[in-house]
Amino acid sequence: MNFSSLTAISPIDGRYNSKTKELQTYFSEFGLIKYRVIVEVEYFIAMVETGIPALSDFPKEKYSNLRAICENFSEENALWIKNIEKTTNHDVKAVEYFVKDQMTALGLDKYLEFIHFGLTSQDINNTSVPLSLKEAVTNEYLPLLDGLIEKLRMQSIAWMDISMLAKTHGQPASPTRLGKEIQVFVERLSIQRDQLLAINYSAKFGGATGNFNAHHVAYPENDWVAFANNFVNNVLKLKRSQTTTQIEHYDNLAALFDVLKRINTIVLDLDRDMWTYISMEYFKQKLKEGEVGSSAMPHKVNPIDFENSEGNIGVANALFEHLAAKLPVSRLQRDLTDSTVLRTIGMPFAHTFIAFKSTLNGLEKLLLNETAFEADLEKNWAVVAEAIQTVLRREGFPKPYEALKGLTRKNEAVTKETVHAFVDTLEINDILKEELKQITPQNYTGIQLVSK
Repeated sequence: MNFSSLTAISPIDGRYNSKTKELQTYFSEFGLIKYRVIVEVEYFIAMVETGIPALSDFPKEKYSNLRAICENFSEENALWIKNIEKTTNHDVKAVEYFVKDQMTALGLDKYLEFIHFGLTSQDINNTSVPLSLKEAVTNEYLPLLDGLIEKLRMQSIAWMDISMLAKTHGQPASPTRLGKEIQVFVERLSIQRDQLLAINYSAKFGGATGNFNAHHVAYPENDWVAFANNFVNNVLKLKRSQTTTQIEHYDNLAALFDVLKRINTIVLDLDRDMWTYISMEYFKQKLKEGEVGSSAMPHKVNPIDFENSEGNIGVANALFEHLAAKLPVSRLQRDLTDSTVLRTIGMPFAHTFIAFKSTLNGLEKLLLNETAFEADLEKNWAVVAEAIQTVLRREGFPKPYEALKGLTRKNEAVTKETVHAFVDTLEINDILKEELKQITPQNYTGIQLVSK
């Protein structure tokens, strides 16, 4: 059986491939290999810049040729590396051999042994992975998240004046505005976005066990710590961890996954609210020609986008949870478990992408049903009790809460008429009675918290 979207085991590469293909550049085997090549090439150039005697005569005009190896890196190049790996049984060593082969083709044989000089595999892995991750977040994830936030912001403005019955514990509560309830999610997502941006993309770069043993024994006069800091922080634009074992601590990576999980949880909360609003008929959904909601019930228009998002977020968060818990833990100076799970970090991102795009699609389909909002408010005049008793407190009326409790806490319908009749029984002046009668479920919505 040939591999295709139909034969793929994972829906990421199958059913949902169109929603996740932009992540292949960063998280595929091809992507990992390419970023390893980038780090190896940039490291060699940085070594030349140190001025060590063996590289003093390197023709610096060849820097562009070296960087072209990365810029023009192809699937054919990646396959060459994978074929070498069949012999080496070591993926990073195969990358080293590839770069050396490319340098040979450029007539730079003299300098080959300074490729991967003094390094361990994790110096490459623990820089290439955070580098690919940083670029994936910057180039792909943040624009998608920002698009979702902006969509919600625009909807909060569009619906800022729509009065809505609030529900606390699933029961009618003091009215609110639809736009403000949407704005809640804008604020929550924006705060977590800021926290995401504050997390460093940490990298390990210090030789086999983090002490620059090989570098120091070869060139003891060089300040290799300063070299590594400059290379990681300024060339790769990451943040070098200063004291490590063979591998990065992964604590900041765990923090990154935790904040991504929190963002997902907020979107899941939004999905469930929107699903519920649709079930309450607050929203109808735009119809698509030829689409079927149920194989048996022709009338159905299901909220499938929000359901799809919720399901994919569940999978994504389970993976983010495992990654955040697993990666900071490694036996002694290192075991192989980090390498095993690092290869999966694209999966929760992919499920997150599927989820966000489904949520956006669901939001785009929403059609406001103002009639349902109005009917719900009109059916629940009891919610003005809070307003009436608060005004009565202001006026020094005795035990207003208890008086309103007697009116509203019954298994009887509370209507405009019953509320007004109750007001008329109160021993207050007519001006105050008229003030109380002006309060309705539609206008008892507090301060406008959404601005255009």
